[in-house]
Amino acid sequence: MKQVLKTITKPLATVILFLSLSLTSFSQTSRFGISINSLTTNFNYGKSNHDLQSYKKKFTGLQIGFAYQAGISPMFSLVPELYFAIKGGVLKEINPLTTNKLTLRIYSIEMPVLARFHFNKLYLNAGPYTAYALGGRMKTEGSEITPATSTKISFGNAANAFRRWDAGVQAGAGYNFNLKRSVLTLDVRYGYGLVNISRDIERYNRMLNISLVLSKTGKRVTKEKQG
Repeated sequence: MKQVLKTITKPLATVILFLSLSLTSFSQTSRFGISINSLTTNFNYGKSNHDLQSYKKKFTGLQIGFAYQAGISPMFSLVPELYFAIKGGVLKEINPLTTNKLTLRIYSIEMPVLARFHFNKLYLNAGPYTAYALGGRMKTEGSEITPATSTKISFGNAANAFRRWDAGVQAGAGYNFNLKRSVLTLDVRYGYGLVNISRDIERYNRMLNISLVLSKTGKRVTKEKQG
């Protein structure tokens, strides 16, 4: 886990440091935003479970959280976010793992830190994220032979347990719509998990997020470089 975090954070830190030292003035607007939106998620089951890929079905989850855009330069800002997310995946009927339809739902706290590059009202951003699973539930539909089941997932080192920590990268683009006293942002983003979150089979989080973020405009930073 530590090695994954080092791999995805070192390049980002280098870029941020270079831009901070090379630009002579800072004028990108800083602002605080809130969002409540749905997520489209699923799992990648890795090469060892390739047969499961054709049984995947998208899972519609939820995201509620906050974001702060810290203005660094006219074209660059740093955006830490913190939100509660419901993510998961679905396997259709007759899948090799459970035969009956399986739905896995995971509740987590997630924190991306994005480098954002501005081009007027359009922006591109990317960066690492970390996540901590609070809990989850696995539901298997019943059939004429077997009853339906719904159980809480467990965390730990057992063969069928899950890992609480996840990490990966997010990347996407957005567009700002200026309102009278605020900014409405349309953000489209893809999340790519790098950590296998379960111990029995491979499961890597995948996410497509189309969100609306309402932000209150802050003060424009105008600090001049010293030296």
